[in-house]
Amino acid sequence: MPFFAFVAVFLLWPTGIVISGALTGPDGTFSLEHLATVTGSVHLAAFGRSVWLSLVTALIGAVGGALLSWAISTRPGSGGGESRLRRVVTAFSGVLAQFGGVMLAFAFLATVGLQGWLTLLLRDLLGIDLFAGGNWLYDMPGLVLVYCYFQIPLMTIVFLPALDGLRKQWREANESLGGSAWHYWRHIAGPILAPAFAGSFLLLFANAFSSYATAAALVSQGGPIVPLQIRNALTSEVILGQADIGYALAFGMVVVVAVVMSLYALLQRRTARWLR
Repeated sequence: MPFFAFVAVFLLWPTGIVISGALTGPDGTFSLEHLATVTGSVHLAAFGRSVWLSLVTALIGAVGGALLSWAISTRPGSGGGESRLRRVVTAFSGVLAQFGGVMLAFAFLATVGLQGWLTLLLRDLLGIDLFAGGNWLYDMPGLVLVYCYFQIPLMTIVFLPALDGLRKQWREANESLGGSAWHYWRHIAGPILAPAFAGSFLLLFANAFSSYATAAALVSQGGPIVPLQIRNALTSEVILGQADIGYALAFGMVVVVAVVMSLYALLQRRTARWLR
């Protein structure tokens, strides 16, 4: 009962307010006017950039996190238990996966910002100017770099159990039948891990698509992605009365995330068969 109350208050109620605001016209009746507005070129371009940013960071995070998970899962510990490297990596991944928002943006600004210590060090000692091509840190390339900082640790956490589900007997059976490492990954491990990898990729996509605080701290002007467009619609002092547009943009994000998470749930159900 407490769980359903929590879901109702913090998930269903806010979602209902967003849907109601997106589908209600200025006169209080049902209307698709706001949804038609967000299909304009400016807002549609923001959706395109958000999807591009989410796809790129999810792909980088999925590949990087999977390789890191494989590296620590194949390192044996003393006495058959977990290795020290695995405990350290998983502990740091648990922290870094949640290390987003203003703190992460400040860390990157202090390191590779215009006056960051690494920027100044490279410029003064090696003559390398990180910003010779422009202020990339405050645009989409900068968001890709910063988002990867929490996407890779998140992938490490969610994909490691799938690698642990691979049984030694399967590799031994492949080797006893004369199969090579390629055959093992092509016909046994690959098909088993594919649903888990795809599900983790979708989770990373949804994580990046819904991220706001990190982008808001880095990009103070304009709204290249949808969460920042919603911020502008709700807080702009130049164009007033845009709150309904914010509801419509949020409704679009709810639809995208709902589709992605539904696919993720289906893949997780299939993956769970191999982890029992």
